[in-house]
Formats: sequence, C-alpha cells, structure tokens
Amino acid sequence: MARLYLRFYFALIGSLLVFALIATVHWHLRGTGTMDHSAYMPLVTLASLALCVGVVAYPIVRQLTRRLERLQRGVESLGAGDLSARVPVEGRDEIAQLADSFNRAAERIEALVGAHKSLLANASHELRTPLARIRMAVELMKESADAKRKAGLDQDIAELDLLIDEILLASRLDAVSTLEVNEEMDLLAIAAEECSRYHDVELDGASAIVRGDPRLLRRLLRNLLENAFRHGAAPVSVRLVREGAGVDIVVNDHGAAIPEEQRARLFEPFYRRTSSTGAGLGLALVQQIALRHGGSVRYVSAPEAPNGFVVSLPLRS
Repeated sequence: MARLYLRFYFALIGSLLVFALIATVHWHLRGTGTMDHSAYMPLVTLASLALCVGVVAYPIVRQLTRRLERLQRGVESLGAGDLSARVPVEGRDEIAQLADSFNRAAERIEALVGAHKSLLANASHELRTPLARIRMAVELMKESADAKRKAGLDQDIAELDLLIDEILLASRLDAVSTLEVNEEMDLLAIAAEECSRYHDVELDGASAIVRGDPRLLRRLLRNLLENAFRHGAAPVSVRLVREGAGVDIVVNDHGAAIPEEQRARLFEPFYRRTSSTGAGLGLALVQQIALRHGGSVRYVSAPEAPNGFVVSLPLRS
C-alpha cells in the first residue's frame, strides 16, 4: 500500500513535469519546425522548479503524514484493548484537533470500562453477605423444612455461589493485565487431577510443560468438563496433542452438535442457548484464561465426537 505522503509527493512532482513537457511541445510547434538548444530551456527551468518544490515539500508533507501515522497507531492500540493509549497533540491545525478529540474519547472509554469493572467486582463481593445469611437460614430450618424444598434451596444457593465466583474471576481477569502467578507446570498432571473428579472421562496424551497460573488452568479444564456433562453427553474424553511449539487440549463429548448459527456466540459472556442451564459465563472464562496464557479456544465438531472444544496453548519456551 502506497504511503499517503509519497502519493502527495509524486503527484506534485509529476504534475510539474507533465506541465513542463506540454509547454515545451507547445513552444516547439509554434516555432519554425526546428529546435535549437534554447527550446529546451523551458523544460530545464520547470524541471529545476519541480526539483526545488519537491525538496521543500517533502519534509512538510512527511511531517503531516507522520502525525497521521501516530494517530493511526493510537487508534489501533485502543481497538486492541489498550485503554491507556493516547497520542501527542502537536500543532494547532485540524490534525491536532483530531488527536485531542481521540484522547478525550479514549479517556471517556477508559473511565466507563473501569467503572463497569468496579461495579461488577463490588456487586459480586457484596452479594456474598446475603448469600451467607441465606445459607445460615437454611441450616437453621433443616429439621422443620420440607426435604424437597430444602434440596431446591440448596441447589439455588450453589448456583448463586458459582455465579458470584465466576463474575469475580471474570472481573479480576479484566482488571489485571498480567498473570498473578506464572510458573512451569505439567499440563497432563493438571488434566489428570480435574478428570478424576468425574466418572466416565477418558484422558489421553503425553506430558506437556507450560507456563502460567495452575489455578486458572484448572478452572479452564473444569469449566470445559462441566460444560460437556451439563450440555453434552457421555462419554467425555480429554486429549493433549502436541502441535509444534504448542499443545492442544481437546475436550469432546457425544451430545448433539451445536447449530452453526449459535457457534459464533458461544464465548460471549452470559450467552445461553435455548433450553440451556447455567449463567453463561463458563465458556467466556475459558476464552479469557486461554487468551491470558497466550492461547486460544475454538469449537469443533466431528462425526466421531459431535461436540468438542480445542484450547491451544504455547509450550514452555
């Protein structure tokens, strides 16, 4: 892609040279039909003029487009998630006004996102107190309560507790740009620990050493397994597949494949498919944790295993 300043520059030089050529031909046709050395003087003069204009115009045009390039990098950084991205305001022209408008807009966005994160974290934290009181009340009414009603209350409390825990974790991952713990671990060992919590889970693969937060990676695997048992069907399998400088965690189940039109929204926070249970944060957290570890997650479907999720992580460097 041609740079803007080069296009301006070459357009200016080209227009002057074309004008010089047309003028020389015109003067030649008006003459006697013969051209002496003096006929070339207009061309030489205009070519010299074009050279002088080019030399003078180049730094001016380049300075202008360099400011535009800095503004472009700031917009790209903001779009990539760096809410602290700002650009220098240079001069008092239209580009300076544009840079100032961008900085003010970025400040508003950063403040709004920060307030949103703070609201989520504080609200989730405050919910812990009434939840503890509800749990205490349920314990006190054990003897007099109907068994079915008590079981329903226990389930509601467990779901609320899980929701609060997931919101707190999502807020913490949004608020912190780096891992709180970054150590080497064997992914196969972590997978074995999580698979042991469930029946009818098959684990296969070799040792794979990665760097990251063991607690978060355990949560990633646990959410994938919970999703498989809650929305899929047994048997469930977990495989670790080495791929070059990375490793894939493949979790498959034998439930019905997710329709194509729903797959693009699987990792959106609070998205729930029709007739689905849960808060809709499990897969969103899987994606957040994978991205925080320099990896990615995607949905896959194959005839032998209709439902599957693949998390790709880099191996220890």
